[in-house]
Amino acid sequence: MSSKLLVPILAVLTAGLIFLSSCKELGINPGVTSGPPDAVYTQTNQVAGNYVSWYQRGADGSLTLKNAYTTEGTGTGMELGSQGALSYNDNRSLLVAVNAGSNDVSVFKVTGNGLEFKSRTPSGGFMPISVTVKGNLVYVLNAGSSGNISGFKITDDGTLTAIPNSTRNLSNGGMGDAPGPAQISFNTSGTVIVVTEKMSNKIITYTVNSDGTVNGPNIFPSAGKTPFGFAFRNQNQIIVSEAFEGMTDSSAMSSYTVNQDGSITWISGPVRTTETAACWVVITNSGSYSYTSNTGSGTITGYSLDSRGELTILNSDGITANVGMNTMPIDMALSNDSKYLYSLNSGNHTISVFSVNNNGSLTAVNLNAITGVAVGTTGIVAK
Repeated sequence: MSSKLLVPILAVLTAGLIFLSSCKELGINPGVTSGPPDAVYTQTNQVAGNYVSWYQRGADGSLTLKNAYTTEGTGTGMELGSQGALSYNDNRSLLVAVNAGSNDVSVFKVTGNGLEFKSRTPSGGFMPISVTVKGNLVYVLNAGSSGNISGFKITDDGTLTAIPNSTRNLSNGGMGDAPGPAQISFNTSGTVIVVTEKMSNKIITYTVNSDGTVNGPNIFPSAGKTPFGFAFRNQNQIIVSEAFEGMTDSSAMSSYTVNQDGSITWISGPVRTTETAACWVVITNSGSYSYTSNTGSGTITGYSLDSRGELTILNSDGITANVGMNTMPIDMALSNDSKYLYSLNSGNHTISVFSVNNNGSLTAVNLNAITGVAVGTTGIVAK
């Protein structure tokens, strides 16, 4: 993978336990599923075959590996430097996964007994790294070649159909290498799509037409360097992490309003984490607190949000939770009640569990709840 697609701190992963990428090797029968709908999902992103792993989530936040499901596509074996490699539809009845190695996306039906594979469809470009779903629309962010976004219609049974004339360029206008795209997401109403670009330091938007096609890109400068992950809060506010090229103790978060015409208005930031390589972002259901994982520091930084969307750091030292030295936390997900935060750690190949307290503080429940996660695993979602 080109180093342009990754923040420097994420470029190389070496030793670690390798999660086996086939159900046979896992000792799991793909035809037998069980368990409640409360779950956490990741994808292995392996060259030999991409699998979505289902972890049953207990009432105490604990995780138990229950099954692994082939996407019928392949991964890259390396972190994708993206947020949103896995995405639910609105009612969480469908789960969409990117296959960055085979240039396609897979759809699963989410059941009380796990996942049911439904379809695999070309992504409309090369190296899909992030996907977003709103209503019957799916848009995929492709980071390979010059990069693009491409749209699809999705049915209730998980079938994807490409939308004619929906593919659009990124800020580079389709010329040269992709500008390091990191994430794609619809706004809350599904009328605007937002994409962050790490290399260009841009946030770009597209307005959505009634037929599912989009207009754009509309291009805006980021408040800080290396805009990476983001999450929507309340109506149309976004909270964006800024990795600042992986420079030591320099990363930050900023907030913006995404307007219906696709324009972006700055609210606050960059508000420094005092940590290194802030990359992934989650927001509690209440909209009161946001968290970013600091991949280079092995920590998580929390912020409070006022009604306007202004950010205030929770801890002056930037450490709301200490995941551990060399853990390299990347993707994060909150349980559907926002009581538990899950951190996927690429340095020691684990998943950590934290409880989210009423004042926004985090308490470690189990820093090594799951071990042996595959090198290259990317994406995490929770129910």
